[in-house]
Amino acid sequence: QVQLVESGGGLVQPGGSLRLSCAASGGIVSIHDMAWYRQAPGKQRDLVASITSSGSTNYADSVKGRFTISRDNAKKTVYLQMNSLKPEDTAVYSCNALVVSIFSWKRETYWGQGTQVTVSS
Repeated sequence: QVQLVESGGGLVQPGGSLRLSCAASGGIVSIHDMAWYRQAPGKQRDLVASITSSGSTNYADSVKGRFTISRDNAKKTVYLQMNSLKPEDTAVYSCNALVVSIFSWKRETYWGQGTQVTVSS
């Protein structure tokens, strides 16, 4: 089965940095768009950043200039470099990928389990 596994979350002080990773595995034929979402307690899940297979990126206004999304297609991995972190960035961050696998041979969306990012002094 296709799996997305995130890593890199944790506790960081305001102004600090973290790098999240999300590795895809399991019968993958191709990966198209990949993205990071976040959900803070009591709030809806919001798009943070997305990247196409060719490398075109899109960011939420709240993270522009501070976060950078990138991907390594050979490693089937998407990254989120987060700099100048603020307390309001505290949330569970989840990755998302549009994948064609040997199990269905059609584009399907998969989600990771999420990783907690806490920005606090």
